[in-house]
Formats: sequence, C-alpha cells, structure tokens
Amino acid sequence: MGSSPSLPFSHRLTALFGHGNALSEQTRTVLVRSLYARPRTLAIAAFNGVASGALVAFLSGNSLLCSLAFLMCSIAILRVVNAIHMADKPDDISTGKLEFAYRFGAFSYAATLGVFAGLTMTLNLSPLLQVLMISNAIGYGIGISAHNAARPRIALGQLLLATLPIVAAAVSLGTPASILLAINLFCLIPAMIGITFSIFRTLNKSITAAQRSDEMAHKMETLALTDPVTGLDNRVGLDAKIGPMFASLADGQKLGLFWIDLDRFKEINDLHGHHTGDAVLHEMGIRIAALLGDRGIVARFAGDEFVIARPLSDPREASMLASAIMREMTRPIRTDGLRLEVEGSIGIATSPDDGTDTETLMQHADIALFHAKADGRRQMRFFDPAMTRALAHRRDMESELRMALRRDELSVYFQPIVDLSTGRVRCFEALVRWFHPERGEITPDEFIPIAEECGAIVTLGNWLTGHAARVAANWPDDVQLAVNLSPMQIKAPGAALGILSALKDAQLPPERLELEVTENLFLEDSPAIELFIEELSAASVRFALDDFGTGYSSLGYINQWPFSKIKVDRSFVSGPQAGRKSDAIIRAVSQMGKSLGIEIVAEGLETIDQVRAVRDAGCTLGQGFHFSRAVPDYQAALLLAEERGTAPGDWGDRLAG
Repeated sequence: MGSSPSLPFSHRLTALFGHGNALSEQTRTVLVRSLYARPRTLAIAAFNGVASGALVAFLSGNSLLCSLAFLMCSIAILRVVNAIHMADKPDDISTGKLEFAYRFGAFSYAATLGVFAGLTMTLNLSPLLQVLMISNAIGYGIGISAHNAARPRIALGQLLLATLPIVAAAVSLGTPASILLAINLFCLIPAMIGITFSIFRTLNKSITAAQRSDEMAHKMETLALTDPVTGLDNRVGLDAKIGPMFASLADGQKLGLFWIDLDRFKEINDLHGHHTGDAVLHEMGIRIAALLGDRGIVARFAGDEFVIARPLSDPREASMLASAIMREMTRPIRTDGLRLEVEGSIGIATSPDDGTDTETLMQHADIALFHAKADGRRQMRFFDPAMTRALAHRRDMESELRMALRRDELSVYFQPIVDLSTGRVRCFEALVRWFHPERGEITPDEFIPIAEECGAIVTLGNWLTGHAARVAANWPDDVQLAVNLSPMQIKAPGAALGILSALKDAQLPPERLELEVTENLFLEDSPAIELFIEELSAASVRFALDDFGTGYSSLGYINQWPFSKIKVDRSFVSGPQAGRKSDAIIRAVSQMGKSLGIEIVAEGLETIDQVRAVRDAGCTLGQGFHFSRAVPDYQAALLLAEERGTAPGDWGDRLAG
C-alpha cells in the first residue's frame, strides 16, 4: 500500500517539519501556489464532506453534530471563496500569507471532519451513518495526501487531523473490531507519509529542473543579445529594443541614431594584440554608456562600431551628445601600461526627418558615418539626402574600379623628371590612368580616394608597380622609375616583399626604383611603416618625399628617413601663392638639400621662366607640362630615343637659352 522511500521514517518526519527552509524561495512559491491551482477540485471535495455531514446530523438529530455540520459548511465555503480569490490574484499576495491562509482553512476543515467522524462512533449512530462519515474522513485524508503533496506538512497535517480522532474513538470503544480498525488506520499513516514524500520529491525535482531550464534559457537569451567584450547589447539586442523605443516616442520627440566608428582601431589589434583591443572596446563602451545613462540604448554593433539610440526632445541634444562622445573618445586610454589615443567618427540620423522606421534610420546614419570618415575622420556628420546620391555614385565607382582592375582596363602613363642643368630625362614618374568605356577619362583625383576608402588601393598600387617596372626594365640603366605609394599600401601585410617580387619578376634592379611618399604618412608612429622603409632601403630601393610643404612639414622626417629626393609642391612654383616668399622657401629648401646631398625636384613647371627661376634657386630637377605631360609607355620610349639620339636634346637647348 505504501511506497519504498529512500529515507528512514524518522528522517522523513524530521523533513516533514524542517524541509521548508531547504527549499529555494522560488521553488517554495511555485509549490505553495500549486495548492490554489484547482479550486474546482477543492469545491467538489468540500461539497461531498458538507453534504455527508449535513445528512448525518439531520438523521441523527444530535445538536452537537448539527453544530459541527454548520461549522464544517462555513469553513468549506470560506475555503472555496478564498481559493478562487487567491487564484485570480496570485501575484498580489506573498507566499507566506498564501501558505498560512491555506493551512488554517485546511487544518480547520480536516479537524472538524475527523471529529465529526469520531463522534458518529462514540455516539453509537447507525452503522451506515458511521461508515458514511468514517469513509468520508479517511478518503479525504488519503486523497489530500496526494493532492497537497507539494506542501507535505499541510498534506500530512490534514491526514492526521482527519484520521486520528477516528483512531481515538475506535480505541475508546475497546471492542476487537474497533481496536483492529484503529491499528489499520494507524498503519495507514506512515504509508501515506511515504507516498506524500515520494510525490513531493518528484514535484520538487520537476520544478527545480524547470527552473534550471528557465535560467539556462534566460542565460542563453542574454548571451544571444549581449556583446561578451563590452557587456553592452549586440546587434540582435539592439534590434530587439530599438523597435519598441521607436514605437513609444512621445508627441514631439524624435529618435536620434548615432553610429560611431573608432578610427584606425585595427592598428591597435595588430600592434598590441586583441587583448588590448578588447580592453579599448570595453573602456569605450563604459564611457559611452555613462554618457547615455538610462535615457537610451547603446550597443556594440560590430567590430569597432557602436550604435546609440536615444529619444530627443530638443534637436540640439543630438549635437550636444555627439560632441560629448567625441570628447570621451579622444581622452587617452591606459591599459596594460600603455597610453593609447583613440579617435572616432560619428554619423547621425534623426526621425522623422531622416526616416520613419528603424531600418531607414540605420541606413542613413551609416551613410552619414561614411561621409564623416571620408571627410578626414574624427568628424561627426548629420545625414543629408545629398549624401545618398554621392554615396551611390561612389559605390558605383568602386564597383566599376574593381571590375576595371580585373579586366585590365587601367593604363600606366609616365611623366618625365628632367635634370635642370642638362635637360636630360633622369626619371619617369608612373601615373595610373583610367579610360572608362562610357564615362571617358576619370581623373585620379576622383578614383584614387575611392580606391583608398574601399581598400582597392593595395591591389591598384601593386598592379601599378609591377606594370611600370616591366616597362622601365627596357629603358637605359641610368633612367629611374618613380612610383607613388599610398599609406594603406605600405601598411598592408607583406607590402615590401610584394614590391621586391615585382622588381624581380620585371628584372628591374632595386636601385632604379624610387618610391614617393607624402608627409602625412609619418603622422602615425607605426612600426609597420618603419619596417617597410628599412627593408626596401636595405635592398637599395630609394625614397622621395613628395608634395613637400603641403602637409605637416618637419625637418625631423628628412633627418630620420633615407630620402634621396625632396619634391617641392607645385603650389610654390605655379600656384596662386607663388611669389617672392615662395621663391625664398624654394631657395632655402634647395640649400638644405645641397648640404644634405638630397636632390630637390620642382613640380608644376609650366613655363621657361619658372624653370629658370627654380634652377637659379638651387633646384636640381624639374617636372611639369613645360617638359611633357604624362604619356603612354611607347611615347616615353620615343622621348628617350630622341634624347639619346641628339645631345643635349631640345630641352637642353631651351634650358640653355
């Protein structure tokens, strides 16, 4: 009849009065509330007991039984009403109050029912009435042991209160049959205790497993929505929150979307490792989140990009927040003994002006960010519809440029650099030209910046170097080849090896190649740049400083790096600022070059007077339309052939004039 519990009976009794403290509050709450889960069952059981008691009291005519029947009916009604009330509002009442209310009603009803059944025996009512109430009380006790096994103390308390008065009455009668009844009922109690605890353990395990499953599901959901590096929302988390935020905007409010990109973050990872990069992202996330507070959403969208969504009551708030973010980004970050300076760009879009849904707003903030980075980084830009057209044009250009590289539609032209004392060609600068089949010639000023932004400049630069080297290999040995290099090309992995391989394939000696770099390259203290220059210099490749005077000019560059030439920018020779001051600057640079053994090239020479002026100022080489525009490789070969066939050549005659 009973179960085979794993714990000894004495331990189960101890658990009966002490297990509640061992349960977690969450599990206890679930178990207690399960008592109220079936008010209809409670009502049926109460109706059965009340009806039986009322019938026995009426047939017996005993005033005490009538009072007990009334009491039992009142308790039953209160219990049913209470159960229905608690079931409708379970979250408004504490677990302790729920358990106390249920225990009080349950114990009161069970005790009244047990005493009523015991009295039918001691009052010696008819056997049928005794059987009716005794079976009712015992059945109630057995049934409630399983029904309320979620709280064993309540279930077994009801069992004892319903059966022990019957045991006491049977013992008091003293007949063999009543004594045997008392013994059977007494043996029933430990069996029901085992059954109750068996059910309780099963329920407890099921609830615990369900809770663990819920906790695991919650953790998985949190992981799915959270960026592990910063602890902020990730892209999925942002998508889950931004829609409701958009929908809950109050009248007059706008939603501001700020798309942030850390400039040159990849270099931090490459130079200091991903651990340092993660530390930078974490710190930046903390700073941005602190600025935002609880007034919006901040998410790490991807890589080194953050996205902020925030309701705006005043249009000026967007500019104020963006400025505050810029200030926080530029504050140095200290990690692992390093002091890192990080900058960023911000693209901003606001609803409803820039979009009436999150997808459009995100697209426009992304476009604004693109233009912020294109304008020189460390910028913030608000979206403007004109940006969409400009971006579409740039993306079309980017796609067509990549196709032109694959189809070999680009050309290499060569512009001579002439010795101002002899008029002989000393070098040709290789320049890329793009003749589009539909648009005609596209100037380098238009497609080179696009190539740098999309990363195609590396492929383009390698192609230019290889193609030009193959052409230059056919020139006289004393004619050099000059090639412009982009900073992105220099910092690309294996850049130096790629150039040396191109020279080897073209069979062009390294000392005949001269790589032109601009001053802006040295604004970054990058070991990759230093290594690049050292490797190629060791292989006898030469370097020239291009566009001198237009950037952050520093004599430190000239002293630090092995430049064989300095090219004075055309603005000092033929630009609107050319004049006495620029002549003095050219003369000073030329004198410095002479002292250091560095040749000075004057760019932008268009007239013979300009040629004479820069030659008199001390420049040794010249380049410009006065000598020749950039020409295809076959015309460059013709220039060399004509020059070597007539000495000193036409340019020399004109220079001597």
